[in-house]
Amino acid sequence: MTRSEFDDIRAHITAEADHAGDLLRIARSLLDDLEQVRTREALLRSHYLGLLTAARASVAAERAGDPEPLIFVKHELAKRDQLPADDEQAQRILADARTAMAFAMNLDQAPPRRRTGGPSLRRCVVTRRSLPR
Repeated sequence: MTRSEFDDIRAHITAEADHAGDLLRIARSLLDDLEQVRTREALLRSHYLGLLTAARASVAAERAGDPEPLIFVKHELAKRDQLPADDEQAQRILADARTAMAFAMNLDQAPPRRRTGGPSLRRCVVTRRSLPR
């Protein structure tokens, strides 16, 4: 459900709190939506677990000297039709991954601390100046 749908439900409940049938219908609708969200979450968790397992198996295969350690990841990606189709798409995927890594590293860094103890410098921005006559 969207935020506006929740706002509409809240307004309806507030305006007409004495209509038990409407409230029951709304409650059933909310329960249905909640069940759909739980199902989607379970599916996403399943996909995540599959990818994590494939990644771990690929790293273990590489350490064990397997000639094709990425077979597990390739299989998992192929199941979802996510393998790069050509070199151009592979380059775009690599660029996206590098950007995402850089972004994630910047998120992990603490923001720069402000200087304390000295005079506070303020920048004045004036759009128009008048000269004395």
